[in-house]
Amino acid sequence: MSHHHLKASVETCHWGFFDARLKPVLAVESGDTVTIDCLSGPPEVLPKGDFHIPPEIHDVHARSERQLPGHILTGPVAVAGAEPGDVLQIDILDIDLRQDWGYNFIRPLAGTLIDDFHEPRLLNIPLDRSAMVGKLPWGLDLPLAPFFGVMGVAPPAAWGRITSIIPRAHGGNLDNKELVKGATLYLPVFAPGGLFSCGDGHGAQGDGEVNVTAIETALQGTFRFTLRKDLRFTYPRAETPTHLLTMGMDPDLDQCVVRALRDMIVLMGETAGLSREDAYTLCSLAADLRVTQTVNVSKGIHCMIAKALLEAKAG
Repeated sequence: MSHHHLKASVETCHWGFFDARLKPVLAVESGDTVTIDCLSGPPEVLPKGDFHIPPEIHDVHARSERQLPGHILTGPVAVAGAEPGDVLQIDILDIDLRQDWGYNFIRPLAGTLIDDFHEPRLLNIPLDRSAMVGKLPWGLDLPLAPFFGVMGVAPPAAWGRITSIIPRAHGGNLDNKELVKGATLYLPVFAPGGLFSCGDGHGAQGDGEVNVTAIETALQGTFRFTLRKDLRFTYPRAETPTHLLTMGMDPDLDQCVVRALRDMIVLMGETAGLSREDAYTLCSLAADLRVTQTVNVSKGIHCMIAKALLEAKAG
C-alpha cells in the first residue's frame, strides 16, 4: 500500500467536464491512499484583501481551457485493474480547508427560485479554520462541514465529453453533504482504470443547495481507493459510519425518489436478506428520503437507512 500526493496544477486539473478519453495524471494500486489538492471558482470570485489564495489557481485560470461550463477538477486517478462492470470504493479519510475564504453567489434565472431574484450577488465568506465556522455578513458564525460536491469516475466512452454540472450514473456533481470525512462512496466503473476526479469543495451546504452554490472553497482530500470486483451495480451508493445511502438523479424529482427507493430495496435485500416486501415496509417505517440538490439540471434525492436496523435483522 502506497500513499500519493496529487497537487493541483494546469497539468493535473481539467475544467468543466468528465471524459473517458482523458489520460490519467496518476496511477495507483487498489488499497493505495491519495491526498488530492483541489481548486475552486473562476477569476471573478477571488477576494480582495488579506486572504490566502492558492497560487496555482492563477495559472489554471490563465492556461486551462474551459471546455464546458462546470467545475475545476483534479485528476483523473486510475486504479490498476479496474474494468467496466467493477465498482470503485472510495473511503474519504480526511478533508481539510486549503484557504481561509469561500464564496456564494446568486445568479438571475438560476437556482430553485428562478423567477424571484433578478440581481446577481457575490459574497466572499471568511472561513475560521480554528473555530471551523464561516463568518456570514449579517453576524452569523455558520458551522463548517467540508465535503466535495463533485466526486466521479469517467462516464461510458459513448457519452463523449460531458459537463461536470449534471450528476449521472458515474457520480460527478452529487452535492451530497453526507459525504464528509468518514464516509465511503461507491461508484460503478465505466472505463479502464475508473478515472476518478474530484473538486467543487464545499465548506457548508444545506440539503437542496437552493441558490446553486454552497460555501464554495478549495479543499484537500485524502482518499483510499479499493477495487471491488465482488460488487455489481450501475449507480452510485454510499455509506456513513451509521447509515447506508442510495441515490437518484433526474430532472423530475419524483423520478429521483423512485430510483433511490428502488436501489435501497435492492441494497437492503443484499445486506440483510430482506424480501422486497419487507424492505419496502421498512423503508416506509424507518428510511429517510432527503433532497440532495435541486439546481444541477438533474435534481437529486438520497435515501438513508440506519445500519443498526439491518444488522439486527442480519444477526
